[in-house]
Amino acid sequence: GHGTHTECLGHITKEFYSINDSLKKFFFLAELVSVEPEIQGEDSVIKKEQIEKALNGKTPEAIVIRTLPNLNAKLSKKYSNTNPPYLDEKTSEFIRESGIKHLLIDLPSVDKEHDEGKLLAHKAFWNVKNVEILNDDARLDCTITEMIFVKDEVQDGSYLLNLQIASFENDASPSKPILYQIS
Repeated sequence: GHGTHTECLGHITKEFYSINDSLKKFFFLAELVSVEPEIQGEDSVIKKEQIEKALNGKTPEAIVIRTLPNLNAKLSKKYSNTNPPYLDEKTSEFIRESGIKHLLIDLPSVDKEHDEGKLLAHKAFWNVKNVEILNDDARLDCTITEMIFVKDEVQDGSYLLNLQIASFENDASPSKPILYQIS
């Protein structure tokens, strides 16, 4: 997790699942949204209502979440023990229920840094109820990409996403997501 990477549900399950088997298509219609995490106690959290409002009824194949403020320091920030922002479990549920298959975010994890292994946002997105035994409706063909960076010059809106990964037989891979303007 020290750079941009794409994960499949094997990232959180006991049984092995490969990103190389989960991601077979590499071009997607994507929606770029910018949100400022809300303060909740000592945490900064991205809430369902923020994503719902930003999508404004759109149901893309992929969502690209840029957090604000969008500082260049994100490119080299050391996140360990900084309690970075994360997605609320209900936010991940909303994204899943919207039919979005690929979640990209500029944070080190969709989950809280120290959450005692709960991984609520990961589980909600992949619809994994138990990491020991996979449920039949778990989302095997969906991915989470963390630690992306989208420059300020790129405006919120619809794009064509090319999600490039290395062909590793692993639960995650270094990745290179590229957004193309749709004219």
